[in-house]
Amino acid sequence: MSEPTSAGPVDLLLRRAQVAGTEGLTDLAVSGGVLVDPPADGLARETFDLEGRLVTPPLVEPHIHLDAVLTVGQPRPNVSGSLFEGIAVWADRVKDLTVDDVLARTREVLRWQLANGVQHVRTHVDVCDPELTALRAMVQLRQEARGVVDLQIVAFPQLGILGYDGGKDLMRRAVELGADVVGGIPHYEMTREDGVASVEFAFALAEEHGLRVDIHCDETDDEHSRFVEVMVAETLRRGMSGRVTASHTTAMGSYGAAYAYRLVSNIARAGLHMVVNPLDNSVLQGRFDTGPVRRGLTRVKQLQEAGVNVAIGHDSVMDPWYPLGYADPVQAAMVLVHVGHMSGDEELRRLLSMVTTAPAAALGLEGYGIRVGGPADLVVHDAPTEADALRLVPRRLLVLRDGKVVARTRPAETTIAWKGEESTVDFLRPQL
Repeated sequence: MSEPTSAGPVDLLLRRAQVAGTEGLTDLAVSGGVLVDPPADGLARETFDLEGRLVTPPLVEPHIHLDAVLTVGQPRPNVSGSLFEGIAVWADRVKDLTVDDVLARTREVLRWQLANGVQHVRTHVDVCDPELTALRAMVQLRQEARGVVDLQIVAFPQLGILGYDGGKDLMRRAVELGADVVGGIPHYEMTREDGVASVEFAFALAEEHGLRVDIHCDETDDEHSRFVEVMVAETLRRGMSGRVTASHTTAMGSYGAAYAYRLVSNIARAGLHMVVNPLDNSVLQGRFDTGPVRRGLTRVKQLQEAGVNVAIGHDSVMDPWYPLGYADPVQAAMVLVHVGHMSGDEELRRLLSMVTTAPAAALGLEGYGIRVGGPADLVVHDAPTEADALRLVPRRLLVLRDGKVVARTRPAETTIAWKGEESTVDFLRPQL
């Protein structure tokens, strides 16, 4: 049943919106911070004519390392561009962390994310620091940003739980200080046995405190790295279906077909969420290959065909692992089009859901989505279709949170002189 509009003019009316996943244009009305039926009389305190532009729910970032953003080149560059040199560089940078340092860098990137339409973020925070400096900063920022950009904090042991001295105690302290999610990095532990034990510890800690699990798993080209199967088993044994995310899992691209088929089936059975990070992993993986060079991706299509929820993460913004990026999940989705062979018509439509509804499910967000009676949280893309949003990666025209405009872009106008006549160019396919 539709919600009635409030008496008098609505607060905001968005005319001629193309809501993602629907046919035809529609009007969206906002009153009291929620979406309501458009008023029959069209009266509104403020009106925008979207002229057929695409509207999606807020973008959701399921995997980023906010504590490391904007540290590229500090204390030295990652010369090889490899994952492991990046870890070594970051281990040195951690020694100079202060709460103010982390807050200053992270606040700036949160501003970028909001401008890009991101309103929910899961950030992995390195807890291999006896002072837990970055974690304490992130707990402070979570409170500060709540209601604008909502944060989930993952206790992430960058140097391992068993492989780092006091790692278990630091994970416990991180949870006590307010981490929302328990992380891990089993492929970085010293032995296969330690890796298995680290996964078991992470699940036990999460179960004890009623938290979710999100583990950096099998982020390597080594086909013998097989910790996702351990996550599947722990999820089933502990009844944690829907509360567990496996991030990266790039080794799946190197598994044999028979093993991969069985593993994907078990991932679906366990209800794991998967996060693929095309920006970082397309440049970090395959560094030991001389040709053909692997793409550094998990089996996105195979997982989705099995009914597994797969979300796209940005992972890094100008840090020791990835020197580029501006915190836009749509850019990450555009890269997955190419490295994931996802240029089919249906696949292009699906990709934007991988930065909206898919990560929302992984984070366990409630009340998410565009519907009458729901929160007026949405993003207006300066493009008419999902494919155009991916092709152009345009700035977001409007971002609404609780019915209020929290980000706005005034698009540039491009003109050309063609045989003595000036005309505009918008890079959209003309209606011929």
